[in-house]
Amino acid sequence: MIRVVQIALSALLFSLSSVSSAADDANDVSTDIEKITVQGSTTANTKPVGTFGSPVSNLEYDPRVDLQSRNMAEAQADVTIRGGIFENTGFRVGSATLLDPQTGHYFAEIPIAQEMLSNAKVLTGADNALFGVNSSVGTVSRDWTLINTAGSASIGAGNNNFTLQRVHSGVSMALADSTDWTIGFEGEYSRSESDGTIDNGDHDFQRASGRIQLVGSSSQTDLFFGSQEKFFGWPNMYTPFNVNETEDLKTRLLLLNHKQHYSRDSTFEMSAYNRRNTDHYVFSRENPEIFEAFHETDVTSIALSGRHAQTASFALNYSTQFITDSIESTTLENNFTSREYYKLSVLPEYRMSLQDDQQLTFRLGAAFDDTNRDDSQASLIGDVTWNTINADDTSQTLYLSYAEASQVAGYTAIGGSDSGGLFRSNYDLERETTKNIELGLALDRETWRLDSAIFYRQDDDLADWTYSLSSTSARSANPVDINTLGVELLAVKRLDNAEIITSYTFLDKSENYGATDIDASFYALNYPDHRVTLGVIWRPTDIVEVRVDNEWRKQEENILRNGDDDALFTHLTLKMSPSQFNGLDIMLAADNLWGESFEEVPGTPGRGEQYTISAAYNW
Repeated sequence: MIRVVQIALSALLFSLSSVSSAADDANDVSTDIEKITVQGSTTANTKPVGTFGSPVSNLEYDPRVDLQSRNMAEAQADVTIRGGIFENTGFRVGSATLLDPQTGHYFAEIPIAQEMLSNAKVLTGADNALFGVNSSVGTVSRDWTLINTAGSASIGAGNNNFTLQRVHSGVSMALADSTDWTIGFEGEYSRSESDGTIDNGDHDFQRASGRIQLVGSSSQTDLFFGSQEKFFGWPNMYTPFNVNETEDLKTRLLLLNHKQHYSRDSTFEMSAYNRRNTDHYVFSRENPEIFEAFHETDVTSIALSGRHAQTASFALNYSTQFITDSIESTTLENNFTSREYYKLSVLPEYRMSLQDDQQLTFRLGAAFDDTNRDDSQASLIGDVTWNTINADDTSQTLYLSYAEASQVAGYTAIGGSDSGGLFRSNYDLERETTKNIELGLALDRETWRLDSAIFYRQDDDLADWTYSLSSTSARSANPVDINTLGVELLAVKRLDNAEIITSYTFLDKSENYGATDIDASFYALNYPDHRVTLGVIWRPTDIVEVRVDNEWRKQEENILRNGDDDALFTHLTLKMSPSQFNGLDIMLAADNLWGESFEEVPGTPGRGEQYTISAAYNW
């Protein structure tokens, strides 16, 4: 495993030296690739209320994502996309998908400060099939940002004995005798704790992360290390047996990333990482000896993706990743403790210019997935996009896509006991396959934007976790075939001193478990039939800013859910920046403003209200 990391580091360093010199010899390369991209957020708020930010913060108000949390999103969050389940969603940083082989519950344990990453891009359909690894429905993708000479220090307090301390700083400087190369250093330390928004919902989090960045006229290289420790509790966190469960997680991540531009409209990105996650789970905090489990997973990976423009009309999109993992566990059998994953995607692209600034793009290719323990799978990927740029720089885009993808089950689903225990595995689980067809339309105008899509997805042999009223196990892994019809609408309106973000999503499912002893589904059938979000960013004066996110949902009925099947959540932030104190921000924030008790996971209590006041000094 160490040898794999050494090879990856050597390959990345070699590419930095050799390809950068080649790019420097090209004519006017830097003028072609130096672009300014303005990224918009699909939520009004950018920071959480009850702790410091993480890669899942505020995704619960993102219309493209359904986030099902235990305690709070930053404690334990199942991120689902388009009615999938938590293990159908991947998290990609740079060119690499970060994997936890034990369970998708820990996919989002990524100890990276949010200032280091771009806004989340949610990849679905053909883009997910191209770039995603072992994530058959969607991928949350983030890029490494440029380091700026800036920083901030924050403190906060709130109800439930909440406290927060955080410091972040970055510095970027030109290398001696060079106008093209800069080096940057960035680091942060964050911690928070509270008694929790309900009884036995306490938490104690801390994270330290840092990176070194080298930037040239056509390249960016980042070397990152992060460490995170989280303890949190929650009643019925994973089981419906009325006990107070706890998790103690420690995550370490070492990652090297290199992105290189060359020629015109061509780029590649290489990533290598090692991730270690340890978990101490206690079924009952009052009586730990009843059942507790220790797990440690180790993942090493190298990935490459890019786009090679052969001509102005033809380009080749590609992505490949190799992952090797292992697990040490007190509750999983010893016959399934390691696996190797291989993924290769190739998607040729042909562009055809039409009259009146119109362009037609065809992409048709395939992906190949394999492991050393499972059957391989070849998948078809293709789409057609018609894009029009109007004389006033507005645009409209119409696309039709078809994409297949596949993945294999995590160790908890396939590697534990199949005859008893709290979480019952299934040795007969096969590779999951997904087929997705969708039609989409995007309209971009001077003061507003509309994104819309209708899709139909067929999931075969999806590994779901189910419950039987006659079973002593809390959850059992079972395959299911599901057909999903979905509609997505997202609109953004920009005003002089405000921005409005609203969306509507609709999902309808038909399922076949092929069994009669399944009474409830915790995940595959836990989805909103209808969901509406409304976000507003309002700046009434130069020193006051109001951000509010709202989400209303009508959830599919579930016999394990206590309470209503509909819910309304609100996240409100009031920021004041006194002109007398340059760089000072004072924030009042509230989450779950209406005290909603909706169970995001059936049988698991919903979060309570959280109010905080915080101050940040920015430099």
